Amino acid sequence: MFTHVRLTLAVAMIVAFPGLMTTSAWAQRIWDSELRRYLTEEEMSHAEVFMSEEEAVKLMLPKSQRIRKEMLRLSQEQKELVEQRIGWKFPEESFEVYIGETGDKVDGYAMIHNTIGKHKHMTYMVGVDAKGRCANVELLVFREAKGSEVGRKRFNSQYEGKTVLDPIRINKDIINISGATMSVRSISAGVKRVLVLIDEFYLKPLGLGSDTIEARRAEKGFFGFLFGE
Repeated sequence: MFTHVRLTLAVAMIVAFPGLMTTSAWAQRIWDSELRRYLTEEEMSHAEVFMSEEEAVKLMLPKSQRIRKEMLRLSQEQKELVEQRIGWKFPEESFEVYIGETGDKVDGYAMIHNTIGKHKHMTYMVGVDAKGRCANVELLVFREAKGSEVGRKRFNSQYEGKTVLDPIRINKDIINISGATMSVRSISAGVKRVLVLIDEFYLKPLGLGSDTIEARRAEKGFFGFLFGE
């Protein structure tokens, strides 16, 4: 009986005061183990916008005469292949790809990615040149309360020149930012995924993918690959 009364009172309170069940209430409260408290509503709604998608595309493909956008849709088999190559699973099955062209030549590619940092997703764009090397990384929107240093050029310039043959991992070839480890890991994983997607579905069909690069490395040896064209 008492349980029934408590439930009836609870329902009555929700009907009378619907604000008690806002989306910012119980269900979406997030505990921060480093701060040892729940994040405030202001921290949860925080978002720093650095640039628009259109602005980022121009930075990624600055010399292209035209830029087209297409949707890359992965079959389950293709998705599993990419997951195997990068070493982690992801929920997305399709990605938007910008392709920069001049005449009949492809200048490069760019993709927007959303990967989770410490608590929330950040949005950034990765540019890849025609040979499969990371050309640029730009942070578009950062939604965490701290760690936006990953958007600074002195940090993300270290991704430039990376290929699918590089680890792209903290303590291997990427320098971490103290207090922003999760954000660094997130962007690093995203850059690796973009490089693999471009390699697998755009460069390999043209004979320019990592399979060709690896064959050259095996044939010429390390120093020949390093210093030769």
